[in-house]
Amino acid sequence: MNLGDVPRPVWVLAAGRFVGSMSSFLMLFLTLYLTGPRDLSVPVAGVIAGGYGVGMLVGNFTGGRWGDRFGHRRAMVACSTVSGLGIAAVPWLPVPVLAVALPLLAYLAATASVSTGALSALAVQRGDRRTSVAISRAASNAGFVIGPPLGALIVAHSYDALFVVDGLMTLAVRFAVAPMLPRDEPHVMRDPGAPSLWRALRADRALMALLPAVVLVDIVYRQLYTTVPIHLRDAGQPVALYTALIAVGSGLILALEIPLALRLRSFSSYPIIATGYALVGVGFAMFGLPVSAATAVLAMVVLTAGEILYKTTATAHVLDAAPDHLVGQYQGLYTGAATSGTMLAAPLGTAVYAAAPGFLWPLCGVAAMAAAAGVLASGRRPDRRPVTVSPQPAVQGRRSPEGTPPGSPGTAPPPRAG
Repeated sequence: MNLGDVPRPVWVLAAGRFVGSMSSFLMLFLTLYLTGPRDLSVPVAGVIAGGYGVGMLVGNFTGGRWGDRFGHRRAMVACSTVSGLGIAAVPWLPVPVLAVALPLLAYLAATASVSTGALSALAVQRGDRRTSVAISRAASNAGFVIGPPLGALIVAHSYDALFVVDGLMTLAVRFAVAPMLPRDEPHVMRDPGAPSLWRALRADRALMALLPAVVLVDIVYRQLYTTVPIHLRDAGQPVALYTALIAVGSGLILALEIPLALRLRSFSSYPIIATGYALVGVGFAMFGLPVSAATAVLAMVVLTAGEILYKTTATAHVLDAAPDHLVGQYQGLYTGAATSGTMLAAPLGTAVYAAAPGFLWPLCGVAAMAAAAGVLASGRRPDRRPVTVSPQPAVQGRRSPEGTPPGSPGTAPPPRAG
């Protein structure tokens, strides 16, 4: 599928991703807000912010079932509405209420995001989903490039305005995007005899073997946001070098991810994912070299090349493996595994770094290589096609190849957003 063939819902949802990522201020500034205007101690702020992270992770893992059951458009609209109103109200919530509300708001935001990904996947046929995933990731990364400096400008005037803008932008995306999405979701009206999530997963042992590798490499990858800045600081490098590395990575993703997804879409997923994991391992191992601007940028380029290869391909691979009535839950399962590092990377990485700073980087390399080996091993398992329901029209009304129901296994083989 060329970019000109991408259906409108994918572009609409990508535009929503861009605006949503650009205005995701709550996640970026929460701890600063709690320890600043709210005058909480760092440990208390950490506990409250951790509750937000738990709600996000649980929403990623479980939120897809609501879209699969009631319709992904409905789930996205409902969750975005409530989360937008809740985020806008953050400045007026007492701290005890805020501590309870934040995990719920995070759960709703994650559920809306999972349904957005499912809608984008269902808008195209299997085999074309690498392109739609790459478009979504590019839009999200572009938003993250603009968001932090925009948030800093708003914070200079008012923290209250920061969260009001975040909530209002969430609502604006919801009201702008919803009318442009198809209302009929035939994947929800499944055969009563269709398999449950766990039955479908048990039938796909290759996918079950892939998920532990996803978790392992995400723990490695997210050292970029936890121990790498500490490592650069301890080596006497300025903060500007770290921010430059993030900019280099984001720029490479925006420039290369979509073209590579188009070029590699006909190749098997497993070797591409394994190569990406291996490059991530090599990149992090390179942080063990004597630190300079040149070695740090080179390490960032190598690990970003790995990210470009594996993130789009792995996400699309899991979505291609999903029966149509379980796309949301498969999306959530992968997203949860691929964001597990947000909870595990910091405590594990900082513990190793504190005990033996020079040991962390080769350990990251070995762990990513082990994940790559796991992916290759799972790819050698017998191919198990996803179980699908009775033929239904494609969500966006496109025709599938003659004699092949849309989304059936008879079609083609399969970020800085997760």
